[in-house]
Amino acid sequence: MSWNRKDAGWARLLLALLLALSAAGCATTQVVTRPSAAPRLAPAFAEAAALARNHAALAGQARVDNGIRIERLLAGIDDATLARDAAALPAGDPLYDFVGRALLNRGLPLPRPFDRGGNWRFDAGNRPPADSDGYRPPMQLGVLLPLSGSLSTAAGPVRDGLLAGYYAEQRRRPDIAFYDTADTAGGTLAAYDKAVAAGADYVLGPLGRDEVDTLFRSGRLTVPVLALNRGNMPPPPGSASFSLAPEDDGSAAAEYLIARKAPRVLVLADGDDGTRRAVAAFREQLQARGGTVVAEIGITSEPGDLAPALATAVQKDGGVDAVFLALKPAQARALAPQLVLAGLGGKLRVATSQLASASSELTKDHALDGIAFPSEAWAVRNVTGLPSAASAASQLPNARGGAAKLFAFGYDAWLLTAYLERLANDANGKVEGATGTLRIDGFGNVVRTPAWSTYSGATAVPLGNAGG
Repeated sequence: MSWNRKDAGWARLLLALLLALSAAGCATTQVVTRPSAAPRLAPAFAEAAALARNHAALAGQARVDNGIRIERLLAGIDDATLARDAAALPAGDPLYDFVGRALLNRGLPLPRPFDRGGNWRFDAGNRPPADSDGYRPPMQLGVLLPLSGSLSTAAGPVRDGLLAGYYAEQRRRPDIAFYDTADTAGGTLAAYDKAVAAGADYVLGPLGRDEVDTLFRSGRLTVPVLALNRGNMPPPPGSASFSLAPEDDGSAAAEYLIARKAPRVLVLADGDDGTRRAVAAFREQLQARGGTVVAEIGITSEPGDLAPALATAVQKDGGVDAVFLALKPAQARALAPQLVLAGLGGKLRVATSQLASASSELTKDHALDGIAFPSEAWAVRNVTGLPSAASAASQLPNARGGAAKLFAFGYDAWLLTAYLERLANDANGKVEGATGTLRIDGFGNVVRTPAWSTYSGATAVPLGNAGG
């Protein structure tokens, strides 16, 4: 085959075209990037996720123990990691309810609402649409309280606080009827049935722990319930539970100290049932969050000389960062000078809500100054719809002294019935109540973040940024 100049020219032109096409192809070549791998979950989080996947299939004590194990695993994870891994959970993951509750207990926001699905049967179809703030109360409210008998002393302030909120509201209110669970043949279940038969589309109560268990165990709740205690049975889907349990004081105190990097704690406690429950919850939460109870000293009604026991605790390796006083106000007052002499006066000191009831005789000499304690928000700030705590106490016997806490509890029970839908379905849903900030976890339990206060002489004053 002969080759001439004309052929050579075509060859050069073809080569130039090929080079141009090659260059163009290089210019337009797309670089495919693979998506980055999902963040690696913390080992404790991954273990909790595995336990949560089998949780629904368990029953009885095995289910309870599994839930406790999950909560302990999550408690050992720091705030940032817990929030990051919570956001990475897919919708419908069974661990999210546990993680969300842990976030709420620490005062942290949820990355998204709880995955309630079709299980949250609010029965709000006959109610008018919610107001812009989420207010959407029932059409007819049945209230189950022991208005006679041994629990009537506690029920009275709850009822009065509920009615204070009810009558302070100027918008639409439900018809309301009270049913005495102590004076109804058949007890709590019969009282519930009477309320439903009378047309209640929401039921508030009962108050006793055993009564709550009886109602939740019955399996026949045709109308949802907001129980006013926390029993051993979880709320059925669509119902909820609100309580002022001593365990809440203990858990809140542990979170308070962990947030302030005071993990080594000396515990001073008396022996009554409420105190034991608060201390047990404190110990469990503190240890799960990486803290240590350095020593626990039992206190009698009239504390004696504790100098040797206090000195032993202070001299332990690592020392003491804080003191938890699970004591009555008079006991705390008697021990305050001994804490100072032992070198613990300048340490963080936190008490249970019992300290809120200290009389001016116990506080006027400033011995209790600086001890933080969880208190009703109503005691230290204004609450919409309520007069000041001092004003209410001057007019209503059921709003003063130890009853004031139950009065505030009743007021908040009213708020919850009116705002429950928003709290259940909004990731940031909360109500600023008389007992604290109220939210609802994925299991139907109201999570309450208390206000924190201390004394300045005879006056209780709020502690800023005390929530954690």
